[in-house]
Amino acid sequence: MNTDPIADYLTRLRNAIKANHRIVEIPSSKIKKEITRVLHEKGYIQSYRFDDSSVQGTIKIALKYNPATKQSAIVHLERISKPGLRKYAHFENLPRVLNGLGVAILSTSKGVMTEKEAKGLNVGGEVLCYVY
Repeated sequence: MNTDPIADYLTRLRNAIKANHRIVEIPSSKIKKEITRVLHEKGYIQSYRFDDSSVQGTIKIALKYNPATKQSAIVHLERISKPGLRKYAHFENLPRVLNGLGVAILSTSKGVMTEKEAKGLNVGGEVLCYVY
């Protein structure tokens, strides 16, 4: 049993990027599916597919690399809110990652979204991770 599935998700992505893998398989959950959707919308991953043939299911993620430099689109993944210390942000005090170049992913009452979308909807929430 894993105590922090989001940290495990980010670590699997980080390890696959460091090993220059094209595809990574991750055990599925609702929050992981939503984080994957946000990463795809923001252009950090090339594509993804949910495979629900088994009990838990898996997420297959095709990582995105620059064709010329072979560098990943994701440079850094950082878990912010942990099970032992949750981090919440009010909509007026949402974090900015790399002065707006990165993305903070939040879990709000309206679903999982970036800090820019949350600011537009005037909702705050739990800061899950930073991606840049």
